[in-house]
Amino acid sequence: MSLTPRAYWLLMGVAFWLAAALLVPGLVWVAWGWAIVMAALLIVDWQLAGGIQAWRARRTHDERLSLAAANPVVITVERRQGWRETRFELRDTPPVPFAVAPVERLLAGRCGAPGQTQIEYSVTPPRRGDFAFGDLYLRWISPLALWRKQGRIAAAAPVKVYPNLADVRKYDLLLRQNRLQDLGLRTVRRLGTGSEFERLRDYSPDDEYRRIDWKATARRGKPIAMDYETERSQSIVAMLDTGRMMRSPVGDVMKLDYCVNAILLLAYVAAQKGDRVGLLTFAGEVQKWVAPRSGRAQFLSLLEYLYAVESRPVEPDYVGAVSHLNARQRRRSLVLLFSDLTGSVATDALVQQMVLLRRHHLPLLVTLRDPGVQALARAPISGENVLYQRMVAEKLLADRQATLEQLRRHGVLTLDVSASELSVSVINEYLRLKERALI
Repeated sequence: MSLTPRAYWLLMGVAFWLAAALLVPGLVWVAWGWAIVMAALLIVDWQLAGGIQAWRARRTHDERLSLAAANPVVITVERRQGWRETRFELRDTPPVPFAVAPVERLLAGRCGAPGQTQIEYSVTPPRRGDFAFGDLYLRWISPLALWRKQGRIAAAAPVKVYPNLADVRKYDLLLRQNRLQDLGLRTVRRLGTGSEFERLRDYSPDDEYRRIDWKATARRGKPIAMDYETERSQSIVAMLDTGRMMRSPVGDVMKLDYCVNAILLLAYVAAQKGDRVGLLTFAGEVQKWVAPRSGRAQFLSLLEYLYAVESRPVEPDYVGAVSHLNARQRRRSLVLLFSDLTGSVATDALVQQMVLLRRHHLPLLVTLRDPGVQALARAPISGENVLYQRMVAEKLLADRQATLEQLRRHGVLTLDVSASELSVSVINEYLRLKERALI
């Protein structure tokens, strides 16, 4: 608790009258009167302000927070006693690693008495796992604005951070509104391609003759064309490298976590398309194999596993991972291998295994560009150390590009994008391949 500036200004009136009493002795009684009135006002205002027990506050947010996304947190503040609207300031205590905008660290509002109000801010978790919010700290102004009181409200609670569910919810919403282009995605379904029958419609001059349904044309007396959609129930397998290079961060988030977000959104979109989705994670050895299945239950199963997946400080064993996949997945599938090429010593093994995968599957290597290495490769030379760092960075980028070109020459598909574009690029590539019936 503390006095407000208003209280200090009023208390200075005592000093003013005492100083005036040096010239006019009779004014000392005015000073005493002013002091008595101020003391009474402070006591009354203290009582009217009440204690922390007159307040209630509760924090609400999604049961599962999303990694690397702005998650809204709503705090409902309620005052049960009083006789006028009260100004307050509130400070929450989110988990230490969470990013919070500086302007949102101290929240301000007004609350009736009795009454309640809501204030909102957002947190951005930099990694997955179990965390905990702390208590709430409330500071309010007394009715006469003479006191600033404060107290703590017990609100500590655990919270789980999952892969980015915000992208999944946004995709679902835009899909229902037929606005997927707002997310940067291609059309989810393109009629006229594939081989599964979709519908009959009037023939247009741009249609191919082989699309004409002659029986329907004879019945209706006008040309009728058939529309097809891309095949359903195809198999998609995501191979996730959890080795040492996937621990390197892009900003505050590890490359592994960006890949986890992309795989999760891919699983959701593929489930909506009726495809089967599987997962294989590996580092020095295979860690987890989830056979491809369709449906929401499979998506939730992958979500629970990806929530806890962690990287390991070892080189990835591409040979063991591909052998494990070939032994368990005989049906032709789209295999997306999420890995990192920058600084890896197992690049030759990666190339060999991706070429080997192409015999029975459609392999797609997905890699993230490292903005730190790219920045070093473009840094102006200002000394021997900078020159050495730039030469190393240029060598890493050249080796990386050579590996990607080598894979493309062998017919292996590659996707090399920045972290911010990863999820959307993966989905667009999946839809492109599906529309062209390459899976």
